Amino acid sequence: MSRILVTGGSGLVGKAIQHVIETEPEGSKFGKQPGEEWFFIRSSEGDLRDPAATDALFDKYKPTHVIHLAALVGGLFKNMKYKLTFLRDNTLINDNVLRSSYTHQTGKVISCLSTCVFPDKVEYPLDETKIHSGPPHDSNFGYAHAKRMVDVMNHAYKEEFGCNFTSAIPTNVFGPHDNFDLEDSHVIPGLIHKCVLAKKNGTPFVVAGTGKPLRQFIYSIDLAKLFIWQLRNYDDVEPLILSVGEDEEVSIKQVADAIVKAVGFEGNYS
Repeated sequence: MSRILVTGGSGLVGKAIQHVIETEPEGSKFGKQPGEEWFFIRSSEGDLRDPAATDALFDKYKPTHVIHLAALVGGLFKNMKYKLTFLRDNTLINDNVLRSSYTHQTGKVISCLSTCVFPDKVEYPLDETKIHSGPPHDSNFGYAHAKRMVDVMNHAYKEEFGCNFTSAIPTNVFGPHDNFDLEDSHVIPGLIHKCVLAKKNGTPFVVAGTGKPLRQFIYSIDLAKLFIWQLRNYDDVEPLILSVGEDEEVSIKQVADAIVKAVGFEGNYS
């Protein structure tokens, strides 16, 4: 019997994993397997910054496996304004989840990192060996360092106690249940919201910048399947980059063009 606990279960990736588990045929490659129980928890069930609350959740669900997605997250401006809060809260969350996983003899943990863990000045193509080869970008160093420490703790738990703790580094994620807040969202949901408002109000749709920067994006449902695959098939402590191919980069202009077409926006667009 496997009992899989997903922290951050109400977020973008958590909801995507739940969708896949509930809609793929049972026993299929990505579907729920016989003998599996999945539990998707949200912050209202317990404050993972609190060791006692975290232990209580582990006592309640008794997980054999954990997909750890819970985090304090935000857009660029929030990361820049609250660097200490992002560092401290995420460090507490991650430390408590890994400690409770160890003390409750959880068989496997996959923690979700972020591409921001990579150094600001780094040679491409990216690979997992470059995480600690230089400081992260100053704009989100609090969040980035907290996420980096998960990789450090995974190695320490493995070396000292033999724990099967690992991590994943997804590229930019988008999909259902995303955060569409104009002040605090990432690129795709923010542009969608702006375009919808421009169509509704009859105002221009203006995309900041040149539109030339290239980005990689992954759909949340596709990422969910990769997490499920990693849960069942990957047992190395080294993190996995979960991304599309390097040849699938798209410009911000291409993203905006696709949104304009999907929304049916016919006004001024620049």
